[in-house]
Amino acid sequence: MTPQPGAEATRDRITAAATAEFARHGIAGARVDRIAKAARTSKERVYAYFSSKEELYRHVTARELTAVAEATRLDPTDLPGYAGRVHDYFAAHPERQRLMAWGRLELNGAEAPADDPVQLAVAHKVGQLRAAQEAGHLDPDWDPLDILVLLNQLAMAWAGQTDLAGARPPGREAEFAAARRAAVVTAVQRLFPAARTSAGSAPDR
Repeated sequence: MTPQPGAEATRDRITAAATAEFARHGIAGARVDRIAKAARTSKERVYAYFSSKEELYRHVTARELTAVAEATRLDPTDLPGYAGRVHDYFAAHPERQRLMAWGRLELNGAEAPADDPVQLAVAHKVGQLRAAQEAGHLDPDWDPLDILVLLNQLAMAWAGQTDLAGARPPGREAEFAAARRAAVVTAVQRLFPAARTSAGSAPDR
């Protein structure tokens, strides 16, 4: 059955309100009554769409993972470029990095359902990296899961580093930010060099 326009709008408002609530307070600290108030609906209505806070969080996470994937576009033949895009995304949206971090802190991945969006995203990216290794684009000595974890840690190394705000030289914020991005890209390049052609030159992009 196709959702009614009003019902779809309510669901979208709940999703937006929940995204902000989870990013700010985490899963345990989030309150469904605050989500309902921000979404201009009732607590009962929220539970009519989502049976629990965990289900609502996973719905929000799935939306965010789709947005990240569209904005960053994993290219296993150019991991430095991908790292730069991930860095840019979370530098522009630090609250979304917090949103994802809460799930790692509060949810037990071993008990995640088969359709958990994070587990599905990881499996998909690991498959992409493994295929690139088999095609000769990446060093096959790396476990593809290690590649993904190290890549993400480097790409998001500066996300949410509010305690280092004082390290930015006054009046040179843009220069400082560009240098941090360059450091991320260079680190990934050295760990996972871009694919090379048989002639030894980097392919055109």
